[in-house]
Amino acid sequence: MDKAKPELVKAYLLDLQSRIIDALQEVDSQASSRRDEWVRPEGGGGLSQLLEGGVVIEKGGVNFSDVQGENLPKTATAARPHLEGASFRAMGVSLVLHPLNPFVPTTHMNVRFFLANKGEVQTWWFGGGFDLTPYYGFEEDAVLWHRTAKNACEPFGSELYPRFKNWCDEYFFIRHRSEPRGVGGLFFDDFQLEGSFVRTFEFLQSVGDSFLKGYLPILERRRDQPWEDRHRQFQLYRRGRYVEFNLVQDRGTLFGLQSGGRTESILMSLPPLVRWDYDWHPESGSEEAQLYETFLKPRNWADAIKS
Repeated sequence: MDKAKPELVKAYLLDLQSRIIDALQEVDSQASSRRDEWVRPEGGGGLSQLLEGGVVIEKGGVNFSDVQGENLPKTATAARPHLEGASFRAMGVSLVLHPLNPFVPTTHMNVRFFLANKGEVQTWWFGGGFDLTPYYGFEEDAVLWHRTAKNACEPFGSELYPRFKNWCDEYFFIRHRSEPRGVGGLFFDDFQLEGSFVRTFEFLQSVGDSFLKGYLPILERRRDQPWEDRHRQFQLYRRGRYVEFNLVQDRGTLFGLQSGGRTESILMSLPPLVRWDYDWHPESGSEEAQLYETFLKPRNWADAIKS
């Protein structure tokens, strides 16, 4: 296994965060911006950047963190029990965007790097991915999203996209609801490509750099689509699913809380407004029902006819 170069990863992640924020501010210049640098008493810190109250972005957060500790949390050692008790360094960029228009999907992206040391043994791995959570689905959006994901993976092996697409479908499945969170994308964790730090880092950059290529065209297509209060209320209802997944299942959220991370930054991903309705079901044949019937089912979107 190659020796890791964490400072190269850190430089890339900070640049990625800056590029994404710049692009989002260009899309929505009316969103207020807050930059929040923080220090973690146990080691490390981060930079949280929040956008909210815009005409396009109701709330969005793009966070960078670089934290260190003496004992890896259980969420990080589940697949590597031999590293229990190891010191660690974990860094990453994580974002969630909650647009105002119900026809613009919510999206999440995360790219991260772990470095663990136990005695003289150094272990590293990468993780991340991106996924799309529409409230009102459009086939051309899902196709573009997945083709972008596939293109990010192709230079590194044709087997990676199907593998990480399926992993995403499995990971972002709300178990207590027995339904997917959205139309998926990519998810990978504990990943090393042929034991090569350079090659795996290049793959991570390909995923990170592809996010805006996939999301901005969708946002531009839908941002000015007229909507009514019933669309808004359904959006708020479906946001409840997002909250449930993040607080009950998401490994990143649980890792952050278990490792003593900064709570405000960890929970920045939650939407500003949400609603729960008891035992609600969409009317048969409605736009809302189409989400469940067509889009909340795993599908090979990348090879669909539409583009």
